[in-house]
Amino acid sequence: MKQISEFTGIPLAQEDDIGAITLPSFIQELAQRFEQREAVTWTSPEGIQTSWSYLDILQRSQQVAKALLSRGVTKGTRIGILISNRPEWLFCLFGASMAGATVVALNTFSTVPELKYQLKVADVAHFFFEAGIASRDFNSDLKQVSPTLFGETANFQLDPELPFLRSAICVDPIKASHGTQNWEEFLSTGDGFPDELVTAAASTADPVDDSLIFFSSGTTALPKAIRQTHRAATLQCWRTAKMFEFSDTERTWNANGYFFSGNFAMAFGTLCRGGCIVMLRYFDPEAAIELIEKQNVTSVIAWPHQEARLKDCKSWETADFSKLRRVVAGSPFRDHPSTNITWPGFNGYGMTETFTFVTVISGKAMEREGQGPVLPGNIVRIVDPETGVIVPIGQSGEIIVKGPTLTPGYLKYAPEDTFDREGFIHTADAGYFTGDGYLYWSGRLSDIIKTGGANVSPTEIDSIICQHPSVQTSHTVGIPDDSLGELVVSCVVAKEGHNIQDDEVRAFCKSYLSGYKIPRKVLFFDESDLPKTGSNKIKTSALRELAGNRLHQTS
Repeated sequence: MKQISEFTGIPLAQEDDIGAITLPSFIQELAQRFEQREAVTWTSPEGIQTSWSYLDILQRSQQVAKALLSRGVTKGTRIGILISNRPEWLFCLFGASMAGATVVALNTFSTVPELKYQLKVADVAHFFFEAGIASRDFNSDLKQVSPTLFGETANFQLDPELPFLRSAICVDPIKASHGTQNWEEFLSTGDGFPDELVTAAASTADPVDDSLIFFSSGTTALPKAIRQTHRAATLQCWRTAKMFEFSDTERTWNANGYFFSGNFAMAFGTLCRGGCIVMLRYFDPEAAIELIEKQNVTSVIAWPHQEARLKDCKSWETADFSKLRRVVAGSPFRDHPSTNITWPGFNGYGMTETFTFVTVISGKAMEREGQGPVLPGNIVRIVDPETGVIVPIGQSGEIIVKGPTLTPGYLKYAPEDTFDREGFIHTADAGYFTGDGYLYWSGRLSDIIKTGGANVSPTEIDSIICQHPSVQTSHTVGIPDDSLGELVVSCVVAKEGHNIQDDEVRAFCKSYLSGYKIPRKVLFFDESDLPKTGSNKIKTSALRELAGNRLHQTS
């Protein structure tokens, strides 16, 4: 029996059922394997349903690569994607990768300041966007991001605040605004570009080259730009296919955007088996139910709060979900009268910095609890958060990780500020190991809030709230919630003589923060009520308990 809390997965070279591990070779392998099989289907905003085969995706991606290379894109050029769940996300991803570029996954929930920050910190040179999503108008947003480049009087001069940005391409054919280029016009710029140069550029991709950049809230006020490699992206897709036990008849609907690494891996893992991704641009509960029925969806990937909204729909009870066979354990789909789901589900532990899971338990193994054993190539330790010493088996401590899908680092952060001397990243999560190597996650050591599947930085929220003229201080915490995981709750002290209400604070936040970051509740306290240390720092755990009790009393 092992005595200390360190477990290592089998060597990566011994992992079975893994294919190509660069993005260009990944799509090339899939196109060669599955050719004319349906890979993607979606319904446009105009109601037109279109499907693409695996060969179609490869060919359209090659068109994107030609157009990018023809305008001077080279190895490592940053290409942004501000697109909802539609086929162009794949074309731009694989096309940019074939051109040697690094894809920056821009968050479609971003406000104008957040979008500008993402473009700036990632030094984006070219980016793809759609005209709008739901109530969002990205054409209008771009004019605010850079009037110099996209305003009505833009004359294609460079913007000193975004010095590397050269072009923006709208994937909607007739909706490009001033200073941007539409999709077909963009693709035509690659006509005549030599095929052999695309092949040559794609062949330069190395598994450990940067392939993607994701944004995730950290312990600072601004989101961190997380670099990820070709190997990390593709490995996790192949692993998802095994974890979900996908088949060649799989039809997967994903409720969330591909700019989240977990949704990227879980959706695109369907392609590893020759299945089909059924796309809906954004989460619309009624539309999703109709889609699941009409498209014979077999796998649903959604967070619990989204499934709760589906269940609240009028059409839920009478819907036919009889084709469903893969949903997570505890999903309301399992109790629906039309389903007979026998797949046990999955569980695991990971984060954006590890491109999702480093431990996984799925299928029949779900008979036991926990987050499962360590995946191949990874090393996971449990250490004392104060001393860094590895703790004994069964003792809780901080989870630290390194392995083949670990980020090479954050943009504009020194390695020593990210990793310890042995190359581990410290997760600020608590957990413990059993003697047979199963990880059990037992809570969060950090203050980061996990709500609806997204990481939210309290510091970022508090920095916005404190800009309100009536607010003296703000301290945001996560309160356990059955649906969202954690509820974002801001504890506010108003300035003396000022009267401010919950709705006023939340409305103020809407101008600066994405919807999932806006506090669900705002509680007001006197400064003397806040629990503090002797050095006048807020005791976060005590404040979380205080806020939870207040919510419980008022519910």
